[in-house]
Amino acid sequence: MKTLTKVLKYVVLPLLIVIVAVLFYISIGFGKLDFKDDFPVTEDYAALYPESYEAARDDFRALSAELHANYENVQYFPLWVPSETDADLTIDVCYIPAQGDSLNLLILSSGIHGVEGYVGYAVQEFFISNYLNETFLENTGVLLLHAVNPYGFKYHRKVTENNVDMNRNSPSTVDLYETHNEGYSLVYDLINPQDKVKTNSLENRFFFIKAINEIRKKSLPVLRQAALQGQYTNPEGIYYGGEAPEPQIGLLSPILSEISDPYQKIMILDLHTGYGERGKLHLFTNPMEDDEKRKMERIFDGFVIDWGDSDEFYTITGEFTSFVGAQAPGKDFYPMVIEYGTLDSQTTMGSLKSIHIMILENQGYHFGFASVKDSMKVKADFLELYYPDSESWRSYVIEQTQDLFDVVLPRFTMHE
Repeated sequence: MKTLTKVLKYVVLPLLIVIVAVLFYISIGFGKLDFKDDFPVTEDYAALYPESYEAARDDFRALSAELHANYENVQYFPLWVPSETDADLTIDVCYIPAQGDSLNLLILSSGIHGVEGYVGYAVQEFFISNYLNETFLENTGVLLLHAVNPYGFKYHRKVTENNVDMNRNSPSTVDLYETHNEGYSLVYDLINPQDKVKTNSLENRFFFIKAINEIRKKSLPVLRQAALQGQYTNPEGIYYGGEAPEPQIGLLSPILSEISDPYQKIMILDLHTGYGERGKLHLFTNPMEDDEKRKMERIFDGFVIDWGDSDEFYTITGEFTSFVGAQAPGKDFYPMVIEYGTLDSQTTMGSLKSIHIMILENQGYHFGFASVKDSMKVKADFLELYYPDSESWRSYVIEQTQDLFDVVLPRFTMHE
């Protein structure tokens, strides 16, 4: 009996204290996760970023007017997105046709996930200022889609006014909205709490530990796939793909078909932020057949592509790039998502922190916040997740974009 008491006193109890201390330390660190970027800063790059949705839209319209004056047959038009709360939401479209032979079409889209539109606009302006010229347009047309989800851009949400994730809502097949995500129900309680947000509650302070326990039971890739794939049954849940196309889909479909028609080779670069290593430009797409993969590898040779077919990655349904391809059947199609990492979400800590911020933002939108302080913190964290305040980060992602564009765009426009 004395031996057992000694074991409990000198082995088990100290071990439990250490375990509790470690878990507490990790939870505190999880709640305070932040970054001190030391990427080089180019002032011209940092100046590309707008202050608001309205400022970005005004600047895009001014740039479109300049393009209209400089090239033949340029078309600019706003697409008014219906809303029950805001009558001034538009997708802004600028089409610059090939000035010679219509061989290639480059589509550069931004703001599918609304709040990501800040960075999307900056990249579009950078492209216009540095790559759009007579030589580029000789046999290549350009279609610029600005703020595909203007509500989310304006009001700092990732989703639309209907809580729909447009990158899960864009149909390339008729049965998209009947898709059943079997894993979503397994993690529903973890990712969709239904009370007012209190950021300092024990539940939120120890979210990391709760999530690690789920990972222990199911693995991180399984949880990531279940949560992020997209779901079509819970309108107030995260990654909701809707039960029908959002209005933007109906507005864009005929435009994409008409503009794509003269071209045989089409590439879409869809601009996003959030996923991946902090400050790093990532390229990814859903899994492809081998012949399509080889075609993409020729264009993007020298850059790493996440194909969505590894255990560490996830695939999604209703993605925008596949929808664009479906509007131009029979074409030589090159779909690629460009994602600028913000929170090291390829790591366990970063991945769980990212999804926790999303959970709290969605929870607060639907069920409210316990205090103004809670609301301010969640909204600030959410904006930081998709639009980092770091001038160093903002400059560096444009620098990497230049590295990519310098190589990929000439390959794409090369006449074979």
